[in-house]
This record gives sequence, structure tokens and C-alpha cells, in this order.
Amino acid sequence: MKYTTLPTTDIKVSKICLGTMTWGEQNTEKEGHEQMDYALDQGVNFFDVAELYPVPAKSETFGETERITGTWFQKTGNRDKVILATKIAGSGDYTKHIRTTGFSKEAIAEAIDGSLKRLQTDYIDLYQLHWPNRPVNCFGVRDYPLQMNSQGEDNFAEVLETLNGYVKSGKIRHIGLSNETPWGMMKYLEAAKTKNLPRPVSIQNSYSLIHRGYEVGTSEVSLQENIGLLAYSPLAFGVLSGKYLDASPADARMTLYPNFSRYSSPQCEIAVRKYLEIAQKNGMSLAELSLAFVNQLSFVTSNIIGATKMNQLKENIGSIEIELSDEIIAEVNAVHAVIPNPAA
Repeated sequence: MKYTTLPTTDIKVSKICLGTMTWGEQNTEKEGHEQMDYALDQGVNFFDVAELYPVPAKSETFGETERITGTWFQKTGNRDKVILATKIAGSGDYTKHIRTTGFSKEAIAEAIDGSLKRLQTDYIDLYQLHWPNRPVNCFGVRDYPLQMNSQGEDNFAEVLETLNGYVKSGKIRHIGLSNETPWGMMKYLEAAKTKNLPRPVSIQNSYSLIHRGYEVGTSEVSLQENIGLLAYSPLAFGVLSGKYLDASPADARMTLYPNFSRYSSPQCEIAVRKYLEIAQKNGMSLAELSLAFVNQLSFVTSNIIGATKMNQLKENIGSIEIELSDEIIAEVNAVHAVIPNPAA
């Protein structure tokens, strides 16, 4: 395994982070425990969960992924071996079964206390805001919603002030963002600097070969302001494994939940086939190529992988050993130049 540090901290994290959003829906508690056992044995010390998980979000399974992680901590005693990240859900129709109060002081208190209880721990290493409390172009939306610009705005300083109380109490160690924009990142940094509050150390946004929009603006903030990207969906819901090219496996995510279609456009398929050709020509699987590309990016702190089967997990973690040559990277970039960001 390879390691880096969360920016501006002394916390060492593995370059591969174990994603968990299928636990409690597509994966059982036993399978979640097996994944954590294997990942830790392979040197993965960074786990990412969320109060929202599993996905798709629904009241019947709310908090199950955190609960499964918590029972593993209780069973194994491995809490001190793991850098644990979780998230408070943002507001909207998708999360009204959780709460409707956004990132208010009361909402943050409820969310943190609930997560700590389910996770069976007394502290969270990285506490993330799952998405902004204002309309932004994320989750596969390409264009900024101009007509919705006046419908709400985060209280950046107020949120940081509330979270600072939990930093001081020891319940959380550091703060991160997720699904945020360059403007939002800079507003949080400005509030942190002017009011002497904890600054965000990371941002968790989507990044993959077919969704490289992070490079437009956001990566500059990462590099200039030292906020590391925790890249999620690096395999684009499995699309970049190639398994959907000719037929959809019966138990695969997009077969079970066809509304998750952000990575399934005709242009995405064209791009995926071209990336598959590059992988095959260079003696690797498409998944290995896709993950190795993300692993080597200078603005990526950790690459969040997720799997429903152990063979997938082993391949994903093993990608850390693959070094892409300059020639292979040039081939990938040539495809990107012709078909840029087909998943928005």
C-alpha cells in the first residue's frame, strides 16, 4: 500500500480508501465485515461511510452502513487502526426521511451524536458535509442552475463555528467537504481564515476517466489551497469495469437501480470502449487502468473504491501497484480530448 497525509494534518492515510455505500443494501453485515478485514490486512487504513448510507437512501436502511462499521469495530477492536470518515447528509427531498434542517446547529448535533452511536466510537477523524445547502451542478448535472441561484446559500462561518465546538470537544478531528464547487471551497477557506476556525482539509467529489470535470477549476483550488481530493466513483458505478458493455449482470448496481444513469450515456459507452482498448493493449483490465489513472494524480489524496464482491475488492486495492507510463497516460488523454467528460 502507498500512503499520504490528509493535507495540513499529520494523519497518514492509505492512497486507497474503502468505500462502503452498498453495505446494508447490496451487501450484508457479514460481507461488510469481510471487506473491512481484507482491506485492513492489505494496508488500507482509511474507511469512508455516511449517515445517509446505504444507497439508494431510504428510511428503512438509514444509518445501516455506519451500524455495520460499528459492529466490526466492536468485534475486532480495530478502531485505533482506522482513519474514519463520515458525513452529515445535506437537505432536499432525497434526505427528508433523515431531517429537513440542513446544516443548522441542531442538525449537526443530531447527526454527529447519531453517527458516533452507530459507529460505536467516541471520535470521528474526518467529518464531511455531504453536499451544499444550495443548488449546485453536481451528481451528473453539467450546467450551473442559474435560475435557482437565489434559492439558498450556506452559512459558511456559522457551520464552521458549530463544527469547531466538536473539534474542541474531541468528537471530530478534522472537517471535509463533499460535492462542493470552487466558490464554495473558497468561501469556507475565507471564513476559516478570517474567524480563526478549522479549515476544510479535503473534498470528496466524483472523479473518473469519464467524469474529469474536477480538473476545471476545482483542482486548482486543491493544489493552491492544499485541500486534497478524495475521489469517489472512480469506476463510475462499475461502468469503467466494462461489465455493462455487452450485457448487464443481474445483480449489478445499474441493473438493480436503473435510475442511477449518470454514467450511462451513449457518449460514455463510446469512451469506455476506447479506454478498454488501451487497457487490453497494455495488458491490464479496464478497472485497473481506470483506478491507476486516478491514483497517480497530484491533487488526489485518496481514491475511494467500492465493491460488492471480494474479487472486485481485491482487484481494486491491487491497482495501487500499477504504474502507468507516460505513453499510456498520453493515450488516455487523447481519448479525453475527443470525448471530454461524457458523464458531465
